[in-house]
Amino acid sequence: MGRRSILVATGWVATAAIATVIGLGAIRLVGESLTGTPGGVRSEADIERALASPEPAPTAGPGTTGTASAPPGTTGAAPSATSGARRGFATDGGTAVAECGVGGVRLVSWAPAQGYRVRDVDRGPDDDVEVTFQGANREYELKVRCIGSEPVSVADD
Repeated sequence: MGRRSILVATGWVATAAIATVIGLGAIRLVGESLTGTPGGVRSEADIERALASPEPAPTAGPGTTGTASAPPGTTGAAPSATSGARRGFATDGGTAVAECGVGGVRLVSWAPAQGYRVRDVDRGPDDDVEVTFQGANREYELKVRCIGSEPVSVADD
């Protein structure tokens, strides 16, 4: 009976070792898509540059009605032909894109950072617009005005 128990235990340990090696090999084969950040980690400058570039206009493909749904947190309105410069702003609480136009400044889109939520939004168009990102321990308020035809972040009055 002692010899049989040793064989069972040895077989179990060998099976566990083989399963572990196969699992580690599969994880290594899959690589970063399982354990890393998809697309890599972006710097703050990369994010601001991406936010500052204009968004491509949605195009209707065959069989579509020509309408596209806006991402969450956006106004859903297309920029007017008389709109001025569009610029992205980033805080630790989230990001926003604003543009200047005939009616003043307006928020085009906004998105809270992970761990934050949007507490308040004044999307405009108006003399100034603002969005407040609320976290567990901190709050960030982003206020934007047009200086000339350029959206600029300003301190809260």
